[in-house]
Amino acid sequence: MEIMPSTAKTFLLRKTDEFHGLKRQAFAALLDIVDVAQLANLSPEKARAEIRSILIDVIEARKVALSTSEQETLLHDICNDVLGYGPLEPLLARDDINDIMVNGYDSIYIEVGGRIQKTDIRFRDNAQLLGVCQRIVNQVGRRVDEASPICDARLPDGSRVNVIAPPLAIDGPTLTIRKFRQDKLTLDQIASFGAISPAGAEILKIIGRVRCNVLISGGTGSGKTTLLNCLTNYIEADERIVTCEDAAELQLQQAHVVRLETRPPNLEGEGQITMRDLVRNCLRMRPERIIVGEVRGPEAFDLLQAMNTGHDGSMGTLHANSPRDAISRMESMITMGGFLLPSRTIREMIATTVDVIVHAQRLRDGSRRITHITELIGMEGDVPITEDLLVYEVSGEDATGRILGRHRSTGIGRPRFWERARYFGEEKRLAAALDAAEG
Repeated sequence: MEIMPSTAKTFLLRKTDEFHGLKRQAFAALLDIVDVAQLANLSPEKARAEIRSILIDVIEARKVALSTSEQETLLHDICNDVLGYGPLEPLLARDDINDIMVNGYDSIYIEVGGRIQKTDIRFRDNAQLLGVCQRIVNQVGRRVDEASPICDARLPDGSRVNVIAPPLAIDGPTLTIRKFRQDKLTLDQIASFGAISPAGAEILKIIGRVRCNVLISGGTGSGKTTLLNCLTNYIEADERIVTCEDAAELQLQQAHVVRLETRPPNLEGEGQITMRDLVRNCLRMRPERIIVGEVRGPEAFDLLQAMNTGHDGSMGTLHANSPRDAISRMESMITMGGFLLPSRTIREMIATTVDVIVHAQRLRDGSRRITHITELIGMEGDVPITEDLLVYEVSGEDATGRILGRHRSTGIGRPRFWERARYFGEEKRLAAALDAAEG
């Protein structure tokens, strides 16, 4: 009979109920012997050595026949359970994964290249999953339990985390992680991927450099935060930047950056710090630019006020289906905030304050494209007037289902921010970029 290689045997063992049962027994025995809290205080090397010693004793006591590679696999998984994020560790280590979606202990999906696929990874049970969720949110001073079952948090690398636990999540804790690349993308790299044309990337660099007020719109997973990070690369190093986020995920490269984060209410329902509180406080911090990670509510009004009171070059992202829809969303958020202002006044404030809307979209093949670079040029009656500088036109798809198209200039020779570009000495570069886009 052919002997199965130990690596292959381990690979099969990992997938069986027998393996998960053995790991459950070993983990329970480990908890009976050692204080996990004390292990967490040790260095990773010492903690791993301690766990190895205890695990070998447990295996020998239970007379379980395991090969060396199988013991290493068991040790690796239990170390991840005790010290890290359990079965999610190998997924978090992969750079090609954009999202990790855990729908209960035995149902884990990932998004790779814009496509969602199911994995064969699973947690031991919902208790282990909830323990990992609590470990993640505890790192940023938050909590998730039956009394507070919804929580936004982040990982140390900036990846965004959302947890919703029972009783709201019926089938067990649900964990969603939006991962961010460790190597910071640039507009040139985005252009090389085809998300924007080289001429369009040059226009965006100039927009970031000449302190245009920018809104980045798009749907979920369209790349808004990535694009915002790219635009901030062209902010001068001596400018003071204040960022406001629900869960800090922006990765700015400048030295003079103040990062602020909202705070949920405590057990007594007190102590909440909202996004609007942060944006309003920014005005007292002598910022040169204010960057809001995501505009979701009445803080839209305060951001517009900041843009209109000497904080040129401020930026924010929001969910919208088009640049025109982004204007309507801003108006709706201000109205829902209880501001008793006529609709025309709000629209006029948006039209005269926001210079450029950059719209990103995830296409049906999973690819991401910057589909519009649109500027606001004023009002006509009660309607804000927009003008597209660059649009993405879909021409079809290839044999593999990949969307084909091109970025096309609309032929605007002098955008509204031309004088601003002239002030910063960028008008020749802007003219060349517009000519290249048209060509």
